[in-house]
Amino acid sequence: MFYKTQHPDIQLRSYTAQDADALTTLANNRNIWQNLRDQFPHPYHRENAVQFIKMCLETEPQTVLGIAYQGQLVGSIGLHLQNDVYRFSAELGYFIGEPYWNKSITTFAVQTMLQYGFEKLHLQRIFASVFEHNEGSKRVLLKNGFLLEGVKKKAIYKNNQFLDEFLYGIVREKEL
Repeated sequence: MFYKTQHPDIQLRSYTAQDADALTTLANNRNIWQNLRDQFPHPYHRENAVQFIKMCLETEPQTVLGIAYQGQLVGSIGLHLQNDVYRFSAELGYFIGEPYWNKSITTFAVQTMLQYGFEKLHLQRIFASVFEHNEGSKRVLLKNGFLLEGVKKKAIYKNNQFLDEFLYGIVREKEL
């Protein structure tokens, strides 16, 4: 799977087994880990990357993609489909390697993933959760039309401290 973004140097694409080393290098970073849930390991080993890539490739429909910049893997983005009464909703998650922060790569990746979610997966709502200190991620979501829906006070326990969780959401313009 391959999706062009509105930026000529940024694409979303399926992972390949050859991405394991690049993913390990990007993900083995404490600054990235501090903004993600604890299921994202730190330190991040090649074995973690191999297992993650395998899971991404086996999932149908494919909802977790690599972010490529100038042909090089620089991050990951995914829609985590919900079930039961939330079956037309998905949680958006992403990370970008620290050397690629503040280059608008994530903004374009999120924009493209929203199109994929609404048009191809027929979602009605996409939401995201952001740790209180992650100002960059908050800006990315707001630039893409997400609205701040609420703040859960001290809902997150990460790195031996309680943090507020900022909840953002966006809905499809036309109902299904």
